[in-house]
Amino acid sequence: MADFKYLDALLMEFVAKGLPGCGCAVAKDGKIVFEGYHGMADVEGQKPITPDTVYRLYSMTKVVICTAAMMLYERGKFLLSDPIYEYIPEYRERSVVHNSPNGGVDIRGAKAPALIRHAFTMAVGLPYGFGDTPTTRAMRQINAELEEKHGKGMYSVVDEAKALARVPAAFEAGEHFLYGYGHDIVAALIQVISGKSVWDFLREEIFEPLGMDSTGYRYFGDIRQRMATLYRRDANEAAAQRVAAAAAEAITDRRDHLHEANAKLESGGAGLFSTVGDYLKFTQMLANGGVYGGRQIIGRKTIDLMRQNHLSEQQLKDFGGVYLAGYGYGLGVRTMMDVAAGGSNTSVGEFGWTGALGTWASIDPSEGASVVYMHQTSPNMEEYYHLRARAAAYGGLK
Repeated sequence: MADFKYLDALLMEFVAKGLPGCGCAVAKDGKIVFEGYHGMADVEGQKPITPDTVYRLYSMTKVVICTAAMMLYERGKFLLSDPIYEYIPEYRERSVVHNSPNGGVDIRGAKAPALIRHAFTMAVGLPYGFGDTPTTRAMRQINAELEEKHGKGMYSVVDEAKALARVPAAFEAGEHFLYGYGHDIVAALIQVISGKSVWDFLREEIFEPLGMDSTGYRYFGDIRQRMATLYRRDANEAAAQRVAAAAAEAITDRRDHLHEANAKLESGGAGLFSTVGDYLKFTQMLANGGVYGGRQIIGRKTIDLMRQNHLSEQQLKDFGGVYLAGYGYGLGVRTMMDVAAGGSNTSVGEFGWTGALGTWASIDPSEGASVVYMHQTSPNMEEYYHLRARAAAYGGLK
């Protein structure tokens, strides 16, 4: 029998040492074997974290999007080797930034097309629009133009993907791994190929079959009231785990306007909200060969393709870091390649991803197990919280 007393004690320790609140659940072979909910979803309002608490997923949206797209792949709707321009013609004529030895910048036509596999593996050369490079400046400018023309969040992910095709990429497609905009292109491909909005496809093909009734892009029912408050913490003090929960500052998330009923943007890289329990159903489906509740959602071998490392030696160097030690990157997911290098008690082939505000998921098909952990803080302190939760959760499996 599984024993998760140390995991539960760890979650309580997180809260005692300053985290406003968190939720975590573990499932194996389709059954929940642990749930723990501690602390406050809203400190000032004294609203506790419960199984009904809703969290902003941010980049854990990516795993859902890439799974949905791979459902279309296994129906023969596209190949990973297809050029993106076959579905979004704006990507036929791309340009690339070349930095000269004297510090100058030269913008040239791309040598080869960006392929769909490059969008899945973050190799198209389009980061998010932070920093000060020719690529990021162009991305910010185009996003500003979209907002001026349509309104904030009032354009589709296809509109956005088409417009950003004009951005000079940071490198030739496939040369490097660069975290950023690739999965929004994947979301645009879902809409173009399926003929449905991203939301409609996700709802019909994943959320409704799995009974994920608290997951979506836009507020419905009582979701707004159930959403956890986002807290800002001092990064230096948080690193030492000395922040009192009451000292955390409640802030408004910069993307919350996209949850309003009139918003149109359904992003592939962020944007969904969910509960621990809803996302656990999704991860259990992936951990158990694409089957949940007796229903096949996606093929087992397609999941295996997703969780293979798809990065080259150079791209793995781009990808690495302490938090991702031992992992490679597959089709929208980190994937464990070396448990010793990662200091991880998971299995080779364990996979998942993380969200910028503290959400995290781990999926281990060799065990039929998955773990979902969620909190809502900025910074998310992922290395401290997630790796400890991983160790305690897998340590409890029998």
